[in-house]
Formats: sequence, structure tokens, C-alpha cells
Amino acid sequence: MEKETAYKHELVVPNEDLPFKLFVFEGKEGNYVRDRHWHRSIEIFAVFEGSLTFILDEKKVPLKVGEFIIVNSNEVHSVFSPKPNLTIVLQIPMATFENYYSEERFVLFSHEPGVDDSQMMELIQNMYENYVKRACGYEFQVQSQFYMLMYLMITQYRINEVSEDMAKNHRKLNRLSSITSYIRDNYQKELSLEYIAEIFGYSPTYLSKMFQKYAKINYKAYLQSVRVEYAYQELVKTDKTISEIAAKHGFSNQKAFAKEFQKKYGMLPSEYRKHML
Repeated sequence: MEKETAYKHELVVPNEDLPFKLFVFEGKEGNYVRDRHWHRSIEIFAVFEGSLTFILDEKKVPLKVGEFIIVNSNEVHSVFSPKPNLTIVLQIPMATFENYYSEERFVLFSHEPGVDDSQMMELIQNMYENYVKRACGYEFQVQSQFYMLMYLMITQYRINEVSEDMAKNHRKLNRLSSITSYIRDNYQKELSLEYIAEIFGYSPTYLSKMFQKYAKINYKAYLQSVRVEYAYQELVKTDKTISEIAAKHGFSNQKAFAKEFQKKYGMLPSEYRKHML
């Protein structure tokens, strides 16, 4: 594969031309942490250079070149990429698999290696390469590869027996998703647990327990992780001062931002910015 051609774009986000999203993982430069999060879409992370480490339900899952992982809908996960890597991410709306839902109205895939892993990796590589080239008829070519990948997922990687615990966890995280969406839209504001609980009709105690039990993170830690995530993007992509970034992204002051940033990235924002130069 000609990497210069296939991966010349940092990010590819299809709009209406394809029924999924395909892009290079944002932590490709290394020194990157994506804290605990979850979403309705199903994700595939395929590593072509370097390595990544996932944390799925408290279990560490390292990935090296030639390996991929399927992250299920509403599965809490975090990603660590301390070193540079080339990882292609495929995000698939869960509704794509609607005809194969369990009685609990969702579908589950295995994380374990399978006999078709090399074929899955080749399909993802070719999909991305062809999408970037955008030759005549690329939409049909990429979608034909995509549907072959869907066929392999359903026939080789789908888990047919969904336990009640899995179903319950999925339902709870589905309910939490509307709350976390609100947090992401309003993270720059003062968002106390009591305020969010009132908006969504829960008691603060119940909402706190929901976060802790099903997302494996407390409310405040989640809110701060969202703020750091957005502040990080601005730190590496703009020349705004650290105090300006802290104020814009909901931190009470520069010191509070520095504390949370160091906790996540192992260094102060000023040190990280110098490191990126």
C-alpha cells in the first residue's frame, strides 16, 4: 500500500455520500488519552502502524499492527496512544444492523480475534484508500467493500446470546447518553450534579449512582474530562494563551485547568505545547 497516497488526509468525515464515517484516529501523533466515553454508534479501530491500548469494562486490550477491535454500541471505553500510530476508525450507525437486533433491540459483537481478521483489515484499508482517491464510481466501490465487511461482522463476529446484564447495561447507558449529549453541548457553563439531575428528572443521588455503576466514572470526573478534551484541541491547534483556553472551556482558573490536564496527559499544558513544537 502506498501510504503517501492512502493517508495524505488527516481526517475524512463523509457527509451524505456514504452511510458511515471513516477517518484517521485523532491520537495519531501519540501522547494522547481519550477518557471513558460511550456512544450509540459501533466503532472499529484498525491499527496499521504503531500501537494503541483500549480499556473496555476494566479490561486492558492492547492492539498492535494488523489488529482491530470492534467497540459495541454503548460500551464504555477509553483509548491510550502514548506513541505515534496510524489507526483507521470506522463509525457505523447501529441502525445499520437493525434486521439482526436481539430481542432487547441491539446487536453485540465479539472483541476476540477471529479467522477473518486479515480480511477485515484488508477491507478497511481498501475502503479508506479508495475513499481518499475518489476515483470515478468510488461511492459504489467503497460501499461494496463496506457491505462485505458488514457481512463478516454479522456472520463471524456477532454474539448471538445476549445476557440480561448486558441488556440492562445497554439500556442504562442509552439513557445516560442524552445526559452526556447535553453536557457536551453546555460544558462551558456551570453544570452542577444537582442542576443536571433537575433537568432530567432524577435525584442527584440516583444520577450520581448511575454514572458510577454504568459509566464507571463519577459525574464530576466525566464533566472535567469533557472540558479537558475540548481544551486539548484548542491547545494544540491555536496560539491562544493557556489562561484564555481555561476560561473558554469552563475551568474556574488556569490552575484548575493545569491540574486536570496534568492528570490526563502527565505534563502541564505549557510543557505539552513545547513538546508539540
